[in-house]
Amino acid sequence: MRLDEVIEHCLGKPGAVETYPFGEHVLVVKVAGKAFAFIGLERPGSVGLKCGANREEAAELRERYPESVAVLDYLGRYGWNRVDLGASRTAAVPGEELRELLDASYTAVRAKLPKARRP
Repeated sequence: MRLDEVIEHCLGKPGAVETYPFGEHVLVVKVAGKAFAFIGLERPGSVGLKCGANREEAAELRERYPESVAVLDYLGRYGWNRVDLGASRTAAVPGEELRELLDASYTAVRAKLPKARRP
């Protein structure tokens, strides 16, 4: 997936809001005030997302794609990974799988919201 496709996919989620709390170089997409994607806007880009319910699930993804997936700084201990969008075709997370990961991150963050705040 290209950077613009990641942004479009994330902002297409119900209740998704575009924010820039860290400056113009990082787009943080939130639902009801909670982040579900940290998108690095410097080309080719990267996306930080919640990968599973725990650190073990996040580690499994890093093991499958060691050249393109790494622990997300500061949030890695909570099961967040950074996916490099500029990895070579052979090392990159396939587009459909990345879409599923973005959807899962949104779903995981949304599920923790009180029912009254869920879009």
